[in-house]
Amino acid sequence: MSAEHGYLPDIQEGLKFFPEQASSYAGELDLFFIGLVVVCGFMTLLVFGLIVFFSYRYHADRQKPREKLPSAKSSHRIELSVLGAMFVIFMGIFAWSTHLYLDIYRGPEAAMTINVVGKQWMWKVQHPEGVREINTLHVPVGETVELRLTSEDVIHSFYVPDFRVKHDAVPGTYRKVWFEATKPGEYRLFCAEYCGSYHSRMRGKIVAMQPADYERWLGDQGEQVAPEVQGASLFRSYGCSGCHLGKSDVRAPSLAGVYGRPVPLASGGTVMADEAYLRDSILQPQKHVVAGFAPIMPSYSGQISEGEILQIIAYLKSLQPEDQALNPAAMTQGDAP
Repeated sequence: MSAEHGYLPDIQEGLKFFPEQASSYAGELDLFFIGLVVVCGFMTLLVFGLIVFFSYRYHADRQKPREKLPSAKSSHRIELSVLGAMFVIFMGIFAWSTHLYLDIYRGPEAAMTINVVGKQWMWKVQHPEGVREINTLHVPVGETVELRLTSEDVIHSFYVPDFRVKHDAVPGTYRKVWFEATKPGEYRLFCAEYCGSYHSRMRGKIVAMQPADYERWLGDQGEQVAPEVQGASLFRSYGCSGCHLGKSDVRAPSLAGVYGRPVPLASGGTVMADEAYLRDSILQPQKHVVAGFAPIMPSYSGQISEGEILQIIAYLKSLQPEDQALNPAAMTQGDAP
């Protein structure tokens, strides 16, 4: 096949032992993987080598004298020494992997959080400034980017081999994963979880750009409406403001400054008002009924998309405790998508 048809570069890329290291922790993960392969390979060769050696040396047909075999006491010392060495090696691997996992799981403070919604069979992206993309994600090099992952239908898996990023997007939950691109370029994005007939078509790309180029790209997208402004419009259009503004006969809890605070429940317990709680309150309002209020809120399940839920959550997160009136003027800015 000729290179002009695009087959030769794909073959050459497939011959690489490792994908390109294009994120801040890719090198550490590769080093850990190599360490695992070396240790496990050495142990495998050692065990099979001893099996072959003793099978040959003490085979019944060889009539090898056995008077000089180690005593029971010496055998116990050998066994304990081997077990001790293996314990130290594998506990060292455990400590190394735990340290690496916690560093990646916790991550540094993110410079931006981008919403990514998996859907058969595409990735829908929205930047903090409101810019939307499908199957493409532009990010700046050298900045920590946090992705808020979810799915509208089935389980998908956000997989970027060059970044060593692989994380599931699960319906009904928000999963967070971060990375820091270290090299400008385009990197392949896959769904690594079988999600239906056209799973193989659920591909995209990550475009890593220098910060100045990224800002220029954002500016080229034209004027955008931020997610929290879109969420304010949705909050009004879905009728949420009718009860939570306190201007109707229906009493509903104030949502001003609720995010990140414990909420007392009618059941007697409390729940932290995080993103999952806000989502459940929209789709499963009977799950966490606030103390002092009747369980009369209807469910919006099946009426509102995951992207819209994320926008409403962005709006609720932007509200401060002093915004007791949930300023109606703010909810008239922007249009619902």
